[in-house]
Amino acid sequence: MEAKERIIVALDVATIEEAKRLAIQLYPYVGGFKIGLELITSEGGPEVVRHLDDVCGRFYFAGMWEGNPSQIFYDGKFMDISNTVAGAARAVTRLGVKMFNVHCLGGVKMMSAAKKAAEEEASLRKTPRPLILGVTLLTSLDYKALRELRLIEDFSYADPVEQREAEKKILQRKVVELALVAQEAGLDGVIASAQEIELIRKWSQPRFLIVTPAIRPVWAVADDQKRIDTPSAAIKAGADYLVIGRPITQPPKEIGGPIEAVKKIIEEIESVL
Repeated sequence: MEAKERIIVALDVATIEEAKRLAIQLYPYVGGFKIGLELITSEGGPEVVRHLDDVCGRFYFAGMWEGNPSQIFYDGKFMDISNTVAGAARAVTRLGVKMFNVHCLGGVKMMSAAKKAAEEEASLRKTPRPLILGVTLLTSLDYKALRELRLIEDFSYADPVEQREAEKKILQRKVVELALVAQEAGLDGVIASAQEIELIRKWSQPRFLIVTPAIRPVWAVADDQKRIDTPSAAIKAGADYLVIGRPITQPPKEIGGPIEAVKKIIEEIESVL
């Protein structure tokens, strides 16, 4: 893939008007757009998809999708009982999106049900099945957060350096374990931070996709993310796609606007391809 095709812009806004304004600006420079819980809940998923398809030159006619391939990542993060998630998978497959996600913590049965439902719906409609990704651990979570949730055991080293290294390895192991469970369930790939990419690549099948959020160029602020890395580091580690939000949609004033920000990120990615 070219550098720009690897970039998925997170449209973390509240209205279709805001989403379309960004999409119209950025469509020529990126590989896709992620719509998340705020926009989906505010405006309704099908309506958002329809408007963004218009921007991207895609339409549904006589039972078939025409025009350009979908560029939408439907970030619904489905997690519920298997039957409910299967229903959601069918619904999002009918929207013809490029990819959607489910939580790995929902379990193998739930993930397998989502895959089967999406396959059946796509076959019925004679359309491509969306890629299905498993959310491992949110990139806003760190060792402290997992300890508060009682998901890992508490421990401590006298040496702070040893402590940080041990915490990092525990997080990485948890993410890799969840990625392997997603692979077992038949998903196409996972959402994981840049810190876990190399280990996932080591233990997963060659064509297993890794989509990496929490991407922050050196000129951007971390915001509420914990496990972050730069675009070039994530691509070098083996990420297929990068999900980038605020560094593009709300860049620092000295960078310029969204187009200037994404051009700088493209240059950075190209430097390591």
